[in-house]
Amino acid sequence: MKNTMAFAAFAALTAFSTAHAEDTAVKGDPAKAQQLVTTVCAACHGADGNSTSPTYPKLAGQHAEYITKQLMNFKSGDRKNPIMFGIVTSNNLTPENMKDLGAYFASQTEKPGMAKDKELVEAGEKIYKGGNAASGVPACAACHGPTGAGIPVQFPRLASQHKEYIYTQLNNFRLGDRANDGGKMMRTIAAKLTDQEMKAVAEYISGLH
Repeated sequence: MKNTMAFAAFAALTAFSTAHAEDTAVKGDPAKAQQLVTTVCAACHGADGNSTSPTYPKLAGQHAEYITKQLMNFKSGDRKNPIMFGIVTSNNLTPENMKDLGAYFASQTEKPGMAKDKELVEAGEKIYKGGNAASGVPACAACHGPTGAGIPVQFPRLASQHKEYIYTQLNNFRLGDRANDGGKMMRTIAAKLTDQEMKAVAEYISGLH
């Protein structure tokens, strides 16, 4: 337990330093993003940020700083995604555009999700709240909060996110296909999770709100 808490504290400190170093504390104008949302984003993420397809993440209620950082990472190539790279480059999104989009989706209200598999939820809750001391996995709640609200600038909101999307991202971190996490924090954690544990955590998170 002590090792778990120490790791969580170290992870929090690393993320805090990284977040400030990258200057992700940004402010944008939601109104200026309206046209981009309507013509570009809505097709996949929904006009209000509540995507109906589990392939695309819900953006409603997500921290503005996190959205802005991801868009910047897609454009720079720090986060690999051919679709998003094409979108940010073909539409020539500027840092100001990205800040405005972050502010817009942060101002939207996320529709609550619903977990369906009771056994997975129970297993996922244990890991989310208490981690796995045997394998060195820290509690997800230590950084993302007990309700999945996250911490602005540092850690993203997870509550009610599509379980398929959460699982995919955890697996991408585990495989190293996603590597835009400060200090390799999520890659280190995901590498210690089994496939079943990732599915359980994803199921539990999908029902948080």
